[in-house]
Parts: sequence; C-alpha cells; structure tokens
Amino acid sequence: MRHMPTSLPYGTWPSPVDARLAAAHDGRPEYPGFVGDEVWWTAPRPTEGGRRALVRKHVDGTEETVLPAPWNVRNRVIEYGGLPWAGVARPEGPLVVFSDFADQRLYAYEPDVPGVGPRPLTPVSALGGGLRWADPVLDVERGEVWCVMEEFTGEGPSDVRRVIAAVPLDGSAAADRSAVRELTDDHHRFVTGPRLSPDGRRVVWLAWDHPRMPWDGTELKIAEVSADGRFAEARTLIGGPGEAVAQAEWAPDGTLVAATERDDWWNLHRVDPDDGSTVNLCPRDEEFGGPLWKIGQRWFVPMESGTIAVIHGAGTTTLGVLDPASGELVDAAGPWTSWAAALAVRGTRVVGVAAGPGTSSELIELDTATGRARVIGAAHQDPVDPAYYSTPRTRTFTGPAGREVHAHIHPPHNPDAQGPEGEAPPYVVWAHGGPTGHSPLVLDLEIAYFTSRGIGVAEVNYGGSSGYGRAYRERLREQWGVVDVEDCAAVARALAYEGAADPDRLAIRGGSAGGWTTAASLTTTDLYACGTVLYPILDLTGWASGETHDFESQYLETLIGPLAEVPQRYAERSPALHAEELTTPFLLLQGLDDVICPPSQCDRFLERVAGRGIPHAYLTFEGEGHGFRRADTVIRALEAELSLYAQTFGFDARGVPRLELKP
Repeated sequence: MRHMPTSLPYGTWPSPVDARLAAAHDGRPEYPGFVGDEVWWTAPRPTEGGRRALVRKHVDGTEETVLPAPWNVRNRVIEYGGLPWAGVARPEGPLVVFSDFADQRLYAYEPDVPGVGPRPLTPVSALGGGLRWADPVLDVERGEVWCVMEEFTGEGPSDVRRVIAAVPLDGSAAADRSAVRELTDDHHRFVTGPRLSPDGRRVVWLAWDHPRMPWDGTELKIAEVSADGRFAEARTLIGGPGEAVAQAEWAPDGTLVAATERDDWWNLHRVDPDDGSTVNLCPRDEEFGGPLWKIGQRWFVPMESGTIAVIHGAGTTTLGVLDPASGELVDAAGPWTSWAAALAVRGTRVVGVAAGPGTSSELIELDTATGRARVIGAAHQDPVDPAYYSTPRTRTFTGPAGREVHAHIHPPHNPDAQGPEGEAPPYVVWAHGGPTGHSPLVLDLEIAYFTSRGIGVAEVNYGGSSGYGRAYRERLREQWGVVDVEDCAAVARALAYEGAADPDRLAIRGGSAGGWTTAASLTTTDLYACGTVLYPILDLTGWASGETHDFESQYLETLIGPLAEVPQRYAERSPALHAEELTTPFLLLQGLDDVICPPSQCDRFLERVAGRGIPHAYLTFEGEGHGFRRADTVIRALEAELSLYAQTFGFDARGVPRLELKP
C-alpha cells in the first residue's frame, strides 16, 4: 500500500527517474523495412557511443543485432540524414546494403555467409564533406543499388551537388568514382530517392531548389526508364514553388499516389502519370504527410490489396488504412498518438514506429487482414513504476491577436510527494527544434526527470509548427523570433495566471531552432528566471552567410526575409547582438562537431556576455554533433540543467553535481 504523499518543496521530490536512466532510454527505432518476411530496423545505442545498430527480427521471433560496434548505420545526406539501408531476400540469405556513419561509404553485407564481413561499394572522397548516400533501392537483376548521391565539389558547406545514381553491387566502384552511373543531372539542388513503377518503365522522385525548403514547394519528377536503365525525358508532373509534394509512391496496379499540399493540408492524391491531373482520395483537414526533414521518410505505402496504409491526423497522428475507391479510412486501435514517417508493408502486414503518452517508441505491426496491431520490436518496458509519470494534457491557448497556440502540459507529479499547500510549482517551457517541427504527445523520460521532481513542463507547438496545416505553419514566415517567442510566452503567462505555475519560477529551454527561441526569449522578455540553450542559432547574419550546412543555408530567406533586402532585421533579432538585454542566468550546451549550428555561434554570444555579471555556464562535448546521442553527454546535460533550476529557483537538487555558474 502506498503512503500518503509527503509535502516537500517543488524540485526536491525524490525520484527513481535519474539522468542515467533517462539517457539509457534516449532515442527511438527508425527506418523499419522488410527483407523477405523478416522485419529489420535501426536502433539507438546511447551507451555504445550513440551509434545506430541494425536489428533483424527473424521469422521465429528472435532478434539479432546484425553488425557489432563500431558499425553505425546512419548517413549525413543533407546533414540530417536519410534512409540508410535496404535489403532483399535470396535463397542463399539476405543481401543488405547500408551506409556507415564513420566514412559515409555504402557497404554490402550478407549476414548468413560465414566469415564474410561488409564490403565497400563506394569510394572515399577527401574533398569537402566527401561522398554520401541515402534512400537506397536494390535492383538485383541489374546488379545495382539506386540511391541519392550527395557529392562535395569543394571545401565549403554549399560546394555540393546531388543526383540519383546507380552503384554497382560487384564493388567495382569501391575505388573508382567513374563506375558510379548518374541517372539524373544536377539541375535541381535537392532530390529524393527513386520510386520505380511496377512494370519498370517509369520512375518518379522529388526535387526542389534554394531558397525553398521542401515544405515550401517541391516538384514531382517523372522519367522513362530505358532498357539499359537510364532515365529519359524527365519532366515535372505536379508541384512547384507553392505546392509541397512530400512523398510519391506507385501502387502495385501502376497507380501513382502522392501526398501533396494542393490546399492547406497534405492530402493523398491519385496522380495521372501522363498529364499530371489529380484526384484527392480523402479530403480532410488533416495531414497525410509532413515536412521532409530526412530523405526517404514515408507517411504512406500502397498495399497489394489496393488499399493504402497511411499516417494521418492534426496535432496527433494515427495509422489508418484508406480505400482509395470509396475514401473510407479505418484506423488501427492502440494507445499510440504519434507515428513516425517510416512505414513498410508486405502482404497484409504494415510495420511502423509509434509512441504514446504512456509508451516510448515501439515497433508496431498491423495485420490488415485481422485489424490487429501489436508490438513486435523495441517493446516499451517501464524502467520505473509508471505512477511516477506525469499525465499530459493537450491544450489550446490564446496568443496575441486571438490566435490559437497548441501545447502539451506535463504537470509535476510524484505519488510520494506533493508541493507545499498554497504554493505553485516552477515550470519550464520547452521549445522544439525545426522550427518547422513538432512536439509529439509521447512518453519522454527526460520530461519525467523533471516532472517527477516537482517541475512542470510545457511543450509548446508555437506558430510555425507542423501538424496543423499550412496556414498555421506559415505564421512564422518572416516572423521567426517574434511569433515563436510570443506563443511560448502566452502559454507560460496563461499557466501562471491560472495558478498552475509560479510566475516567479518560469524557465525556458530548447535545442537548435528551439535554442534560438530560448535565447531570443531571454533577450527580449523579462518573463523567465533562467534558460537552457542547446546547440542554438544565435547570430542570424553569420548563420545565413556560410556558417551552416547547405540544406538550411537559405532557410532564413523565408523565416526572417531576404538578407539582401532586410539586413537590419537579421541584426535586430539576433540574440548574439543583444547580449546587453540578457539579465537572467543561463546554461549553454554545445556539441563541438556540430556543422548545423557550429560552436562559433556560441563563442560570439559569450564574448558579448563576458564581464556583465550574468551567472552562466558553457558546456561543450567532443564527438557530439547536432543533437546529443551519447549516454554520458545526455547525463551531464540533464544534471547541469537541473542544477541551473535549483540554483535559480532556490531548492536543493540532492544527488546532482552542482553546476558552476560564472559571472
């Protein structure tokens, strides 16, 4: 029998969710696929240097990690990476092609052949970022793998070209770049992997160019495939500067289906491959696609039965099966509220990755013949009593000018403790990255790390977030640093006004674009008592002038405005140029290998802060890039963040190393 909770100061509640536990459960399974009847995927290994392992689930249900450390099945195409592997079943055993993170080469591997390890298929390039490969498609008959090739042509981050290429499976290109056959020209700056029609006569892919991001506008390209495997007569079917096609796939009967934003939402459309005419298969004010942050994301997959497995929703997502003839959409039952854009099908089986408020990300299989959905891999197991988890609430707040602001509120919760009577708890606003991103409604032990100690968390899907239609997403056009800051503040102020949060103990934190929102909030408002800034953007002019990678190098043209036309706006909104406005303690966390938001951004910010008497700490991590993957890094970062709040809010964080704050 559990005792009555003890009254203890917020922040001091004893919790079984420590930083080591949270770090051990960081990350989620990604990129599931079928190799014959087997299901394969990549899995996080935070205690193994943060690598991604390739996992194989045999037909008998046993799981096997296919490659030992240090193999790391991950690529750096557009720096955020993309689908890193493909496999095919053969009588002699599976053949798998994968990208290894260390050298970015493609490798072929036959795991059932004794004594034979992975063999390289592509060469190493010492130029710039080298040669990188993503979204592979195996063509065993031709003896090739077709994929996106990203090739650096110089030392600068934008000295790069991308094409669809064919790599021979015999290894002849391992030391000979000329043996790689380019299937498209480099007319477009960005391309996705090819999708071959069932009869092999046509191929489609997506393409777009600067300054657009893929959620601004893409083109669905189609070409004829000649007998010798060459692409001919390439043309644009649909899409353009104002239409974002997120994905396109061929159905087994030769029908072409695309998730495209013809109106305000990504809906599924049947596309005529001859004239580009379209029919909306299920018109709804919901998203059936999303922002293409990684090459090879899949929100839908056509099935042999003629139906389509699809992820859809507004705010939260679910897995459904769409009958394109009738428009009927039947959803799978289950506790999952967030599905990753990573579907695969075989026969009546659909496999995806999903999580919910009470479950971390799991590998889910839906049998469309029975309607049953079950966990088949990475099964969630509560490492502590789930009574220590907060029960989140999804709410819609009112922001400036009456606009809606969506958020997930995680109140402090611990079955063994409660706050002092009449006292409101501290709250931390979490600003997600992107900023064209989304905070999903799922179990996160990093959130539980704080809520179980008596600190509330408010995840804000501010204007600009994906999942709520194009109009909501485009609120951030030329308003980054304004709308996101205002929306986060609106949620924080509302919680304080309601008495749910202590107005004197509010904090804000975020990473990447969320780090920008955090720093901008600290330098433009007096709402927060402190903030945690992770691998941020801090100097817009520098970031837009060659300090970041090619994919996002012109992102600010829409988020802020054209640099050539409004340079003063870049200066006005940059936290690095307004350090004198900063009056509260902060923690800055940065990976030293980050090429997206490089350490130089932090360096310039700290130069302006120096000598101003603002308590702060700057922690850097060797071997970490954009986002932390190693268990020891996550542990240090979480404990430092808690110590910042303890010192600022005035409570004792027992058992946590004290963070040294320097003026």
